[in-house]
Amino acid sequence: MEEVLLVRYGELALKSPPVRAQFERQLKNNLLDAFLQAGLDCALSSDRGHLYVSTSRPEEGVKVIRRTFGVVSVSRACVLKTSLDGILRAVVETFQEPLAHPHRFAVRSRRTGSHAFTSQELAARVGEEILRAFPHSGLVVDLEEPDLEIFVEVRGPTTYLYMSRMPGPGGLPLGVAGNVGAVVDGLRGALGAFLLMKRGCRAHVAAVGEGWDLSREVLSRFDPHLVVQSAPDAPGAWDLVRSWAESKPLEGVSLPLDVDDYGPARDFWGETVVFSPTVGLSEQEVHEQWLAVVELTR
Repeated sequence: MEEVLLVRYGELALKSPPVRAQFERQLKNNLLDAFLQAGLDCALSSDRGHLYVSTSRPEEGVKVIRRTFGVVSVSRACVLKTSLDGILRAVVETFQEPLAHPHRFAVRSRRTGSHAFTSQELAARVGEEILRAFPHSGLVVDLEEPDLEIFVEVRGPTTYLYMSRMPGPGGLPLGVAGNVGAVVDGLRGALGAFLLMKRGCRAHVAAVGEGWDLSREVLSRFDPHLVVQSAPDAPGAWDLVRSWAESKPLEGVSLPLDVDDYGPARDFWGETVVFSPTVGLSEQEVHEQWLAVVELTR
């Protein structure tokens, strides 16, 4: 069977039709560019709410997709024509190895279009077929706390089978919200830049100390065109970003500020919009959220 990478996006679908179409185009362009930068082949198609990526190197393709803003999750899915008998055969053949071992399993089915079965009937028939095909494997149906889930997604004449949904960063596609300057001098600054990138902003980073490695080794994985320039210290980074703001349009600046720092920052930046996305987070919360960011790059 053919394999595709089934890509889901979230809040893009909440936008008005013209804005949604614009954001979807940007997401597609970003995915194609990311695959190109990674040296991977890619063919992309879409329907309402999903993108479908075909590549000869799906394992590497999943990693690229998981680093693309706007993507909620991705699955490696087998594709077949929709028919009940075909789905039953394909589930047994596709997932033969994991189903041959004792598991508490569940079948999750979704369906759009007109078919001779409901989603509930489909899940029940698939579950029955699995138990019939593997009578001595120790499989037990457990819809509440399964350790193995099989997803059957029927979309009109095409059906997709998969076993996992790997999370992406979510948010909005890079490039739909303009440019920001970001001072990155540690985890707090790096997380702040990431959170604004997640809202669709392209960041221009002034890196101080460990901020250089955080930007080049992590943030650049989410934007292969990330602009990073080294600064000698925090005041130098502020000066560098202000010089950018004077020479190119920036929607604002991202700074690792404490509440008490806002007064001096306001005096320094004047009418420039100042963001500090991590101001309400403890050091522990910053650390935990950054670990989640790093996990997306693996």
